[in-house]
Amino acid sequence: MDVKTNGNISFWYADIGGIPAYRGALPGDIEADVCIVGAGFTGLWTAYYLRKADPSIRIAVVEREFAGFGASGRNGGWLSGGFWWSREKYLKSSTRGAVIDMQRAMAGTVDEVIAVTGAEGIDADIRRVDNLNVAVNKPQLDRARAEYEEFLRWDMPPERMEMIGAAEAKARINIRNAQGAFVIRDMARVQPAKLVRGLADAVERLGVPIYEQTEVTGIEKGKVTTRRGTVRAPVIIRATEGFTPGLPGYERAILPLNSALIVTEPLPQALWDEIGWNGHELLGDTAHAYCYAQRTREGRIAMGGRGVPYRFGSRTDVRGQTQQATIEKLHAILTRLLPQASGARIDHAWCGVLGVPRDWCTSAGLDPQTGIGWAGGYVGLGVSSSNLAGRTLRDLILRRDTELTRLPWVNRTVRQWEPEPLRWLGVHSMYQLYRIADAREEAGLDHTSRLAHLADLITGH
Repeated sequence: MDVKTNGNISFWYADIGGIPAYRGALPGDIEADVCIVGAGFTGLWTAYYLRKADPSIRIAVVEREFAGFGASGRNGGWLSGGFWWSREKYLKSSTRGAVIDMQRAMAGTVDEVIAVTGAEGIDADIRRVDNLNVAVNKPQLDRARAEYEEFLRWDMPPERMEMIGAAEAKARINIRNAQGAFVIRDMARVQPAKLVRGLADAVERLGVPIYEQTEVTGIEKGKVTTRRGTVRAPVIIRATEGFTPGLPGYERAILPLNSALIVTEPLPQALWDEIGWNGHELLGDTAHAYCYAQRTREGRIAMGGRGVPYRFGSRTDVRGQTQQATIEKLHAILTRLLPQASGARIDHAWCGVLGVPRDWCTSAGLDPQTGIGWAGGYVGLGVSSSNLAGRTLRDLILRRDTELTRLPWVNRTVRQWEPEPLRWLGVHSMYQLYRIADAREEAGLDHTSRLAHLADLITGH
């Protein structure tokens, strides 16, 4: 199965005609009120909301490649509004009510993103859908039920979710061996490259320059140093997510975890009649090494999961290129869940990195002493979480005391990741144990494998 990328870093760019033409680079030394490093969702949402709030503020966005080069243009297209970080970890420095407020604010990002795309005329193939987390064996079903019950304990509105049995799950999507599913409503499917490029255009229409081909070599109080010149600004926002370790001084702040996707050819209607998926649900599973999928606008299946989970020394991929072994693993997941699609051609494969903090919980903040702010470490939930981050950073920059700035993810301090080779050993051990645990459960183990608990213990997941 030899799959080409056709020169694009993801299928989503092939879908819009290829890699876009670059914007101009930083022309030299400049001054601004706010300098944003990174033109992905986090940086662009921050620029958008900040400029909307104060049209006089001078904002400069600097980007090493092009707007949407990283995870913002390579993800699985889940506008989820989800909350899959540890509530208990946030609770250690906050209150139950504040954690529930954060959960509610995250859920609200779905409506907010859809509202902005409507207001700005951004066509991103957005479609409101349910999220179907399917279980194909007893341990997976037990975990799905446990997650459902946890959501109830944390005051998730009951009308937003339900547990369904095998027959109803298969009626929605004809998953092999489906035993049930945890369904969450009020999410959305999106074409991420369309969304991030449309957002970049909207930011430019507001008068905010985006300087592409401008690699940042250093961040310090009041100054961003690049290979094209220096930006002096009293406020600097680091919006670099999985690429953060490439910045001097931030090598261990975030772990760049690799994720990869494949996309099939458009499937014929006769095959869709066998599969179902008429609700276009976001599809995930409750395996330890979980997968995520969507049915695209033109009737393809996009299937994602972990390939080579981590590269030694926090290295990132080369423009989305992924390994043949990763493609084969994702194809195996696709055919295991949907054997009806086993003969479908794989048209595109790619990978990217998502940011993981040491405690696996996202944060956003602004240090008033240095003027340096950040948001990220979304652990795969960035399409929606970055929107809340942009609004939160706006309020922090403008020194507003709001409901957003009082949420428990704001100004959290997280310890750094261990030096190598401990990072590499820890992450690879975790995923190897997950794979073994999944295999044992698939072979008939009637409870969650203890190896999965050991894997979580190793990395603090």
